Amino acid sequence: MAFKDNPAEFRIIDIALIEPGPAHVRQHFDEASLKGLANSIGRKGLIHPLVVQPADAAGRHALVVGERRRRAALLAGETAVPVLVRACSPEEVLEVQVFENLGLGVRAALDPRDMANAIQTIAERFESKDAAAEHFGRTATWLAQATAAANLSPQVSALLESGKISSTNTAIQLEKLAQKNEAKAETLIGQIAQLPEGEKLPKQVVEKVLVEEGLRRGKKPDTPPQAAPDMAPSPAAAQVASPSPATADVPPWEEAPVAPAAPAMPAAPATERRRVNPGKVKMVAEILGLEAEDEEAVLARLIDEFLALKGA
Repeated sequence: MAFKDNPAEFRIIDIALIEPGPAHVRQHFDEASLKGLANSIGRKGLIHPLVVQPADAAGRHALVVGERRRRAALLAGETAVPVLVRACSPEEVLEVQVFENLGLGVRAALDPRDMANAIQTIAERFESKDAAAEHFGRTATWLAQATAAANLSPQVSALLESGKISSTNTAIQLEKLAQKNEAKAETLIGQIAQLPEGEKLPKQVVEKVLVEEGLRRGKKPDTPPQAAPDMAPSPAAAQVASPSPATADVPPWEEAPVAPAAPAMPAAPATERRRVNPGKVKMVAEILGLEAEDEEAVLARLIDEFLALKGA
């Protein structure tokens, strides 16, 4: 009988009675990630049951899927865990393990705003941000970043809902700009609001302003950001990204006057930037609740997560 046709029995059993199996598909484990999962299990228990084979003559169960959860549960000091007892033929065990992890299985990451709202609701139960961050096993800095999307202004939220801002991360960056230079942010927000239906602000525009305001490291570009040929912005979007020099009030994204050119220097040999596998970026983005196309946001969150795990 195929695995999908076998009945499953839910039980709580002694974790010591579960044998991981030397041929389990997952052989490599990230210790920092395991500690994070162990913290979660220590707080709320094992949310997703392990899947195990029926007990053998000695009363022991062979693990089918959930080796990472099993190890984290042991790390958290759990002695009994929820399981689904379900027979699986030796020929099907490997396939079940692969399909359980293929494309993150049936789990889909929450929208960044939904996750931020949920985390903020939980954090509000505590007397301080430090206490709330400790509940999640993270730092106060992580908590502030994780809830940033829950504190967008009505104007920025409206632009995000209308699709005129490319991502939640870009919306958060606009809020940071408003805290540093409210007038510049209001001007930019007003220009974005005037974009026609269906037009979207290129994220490079906001990034350039952030660099100018010292909110992000980077070199100010000498020319306006150029879109790829097959994704060129419409004339309306281009006007936002690069207004006419004749405009009386120079918008914040307008280029500053070009300084006299320095003597030409020999060009350094061009090096090709190594690209990260897009599939891996997408998987990490889904786990973190971010948008896969914003690789910089994914990298920034990974750095924050790593520092949080190290207690930095």
